[in-house]
Amino acid sequence: MKLTALEIKQQKFEKAFRGYDPDEVQAFLNLVSNEFEHLVAKNRELEEKIEEMEEKLKHYEKVEAALHDTLQTAKESAEQKMSGARKEARNTVEKAEMQADSIIREAIQQRQQIRQSIMRLLNRRKEIISGMRSYLDMAKESLEQFSKDEAKLFTIPGIDSDSPSADIDEEVEKNKQKIMNNSIEEEEPKESYPPGAENVDDILDQLD
Repeated sequence: MKLTALEIKQQKFEKAFRGYDPDEVQAFLNLVSNEFEHLVAKNRELEEKIEEMEEKLKHYEKVEAALHDTLQTAKESAEQKMSGARKEARNTVEKAEMQADSIIREAIQQRQQIRQSIMRLLNRRKEIISGMRSYLDMAKESLEQFSKDEAKLFTIPGIDSDSPSADIDEEVEKNKQKIMNNSIEEEEPKESYPPGAENVDDILDQLD
């Protein structure tokens, strides 16, 4: 049974012989009524605060759920981005390694091609030198045959070797022989392989 402050104030008691003082009873009822009214107002205020707090709690629960969903989404997104970044980095490294291998193989092939070209040039040089040496040997042999004058075709009768012409011919012969000897010394090979072949690897290293 609910009581209100007004019902407490208006409560009536039957009079009995030698009963309570009506004024004191009424004063007490008024005091109880006021206190009850105060408690009811306080209780209503507390209920309103509780409702407000419950609304805030529901709001905070919604915010918490939204934050949890956001964090979960951010975590999944970060994991996906990290996985994608790792995969991209791995692909980049593999691609770089493949390109490096290709560049190294191409450089090795180019080195071999350059070395072969240099060896061909050195062999060609050797062939040219050999041909020139053969030609000079033949020219030397022809010159020696031409200088012998076994048939005395270039001997003038009546002129002895003590004449000025004979001295001149002898000097010419000496100079000619000296030139031939110098040519022979310069033409003698000093190497058993094409000149410059021993420096091919050093040259290629410098190119690298």
